[in-house]
Amino acid sequence: MTHILHLDTSPRAEQSHSRMLAQEFIEKWRDRHPQTKIIYRDLGLNPIPYIDATWIKAKFTPPDQYTPELVAAIKLSDELIDEFLAADRYVLSTPMYNFSIPAVLKSYIDYIVRPRRTFAVDANGFKGLVTDKKMLVITARGSDFSPGSALAPLDFQEPFLRTVFNFIGITDIQFINANKLNSNLREQSLAEAKTAIQDLAPCW
Repeated sequence: MTHILHLDTSPRAEQSHSRMLAQEFIEKWRDRHPQTKIIYRDLGLNPIPYIDATWIKAKFTPPDQYTPELVAAIKLSDELIDEFLAADRYVLSTPMYNFSIPAVLKSYIDYIVRPRRTFAVDANGFKGLVTDKKMLVITARGSDFSPGSALAPLDFQEPFLRTVFNFIGITDIQFINANKLNSNLREQSLAEAKTAIQDLAPCW
C-alpha cells in the first residue's frame, strides 16, 4: 500500500492556489488508488517553531549523550522525521515568496535535515539516507518564472527544493509550477497546471 505525506505550506487557506492544485492531485490519485494511506500536515496554518541554540546543540550531539534538555529540544524534530521517513511519496504544495519558499517550509526543512537521520557523513562526504522515494512539488507563482522567461534566473524556489531534497537522497522529484497568477493569464495558467495534474496522476 502506498503511503503519501501531503504537506501544505500556504497560510491563505481556501484562497490558496497551491493548496487547491495539490488537493486536486490527491483526489485524482485517490480515485485510482483508494487504498493509499495519506498523512496530511498543514504547515501554513499550523507552523512549527524556528530552531534555537538548544536545538542546534541537540542536532550535533550523539543521542547517547543527550541531557533531558536536549531530549526535549529534539523531540519535535524526531516526530517530524519519523513521519517523513514512514512515507513512500510526498506531495508538497508551496507558494513562491520573494523568489523562494515560505519561512514555514524552510523551518520544516531545517527540522528534518539532520545527520544520522536523513543524511550521513563518511570518508566520501555526504550521503542521503532517504532513498527510493518520490516527490511531487506543486507551486504557485505570481509572475512568470518559467524556463526562458525574463524572471527565470530569479527562481530560487525550485533549485533550492531540488538541492535540499536531493541532498537527503530524494532524486525523483517532479514539479508542477503555476506561473503568472497575478496577471490576466491566471485562469490559463491554472488550467495548464490542472492539465499537468490530470496527465501525471495515472502514472506517478
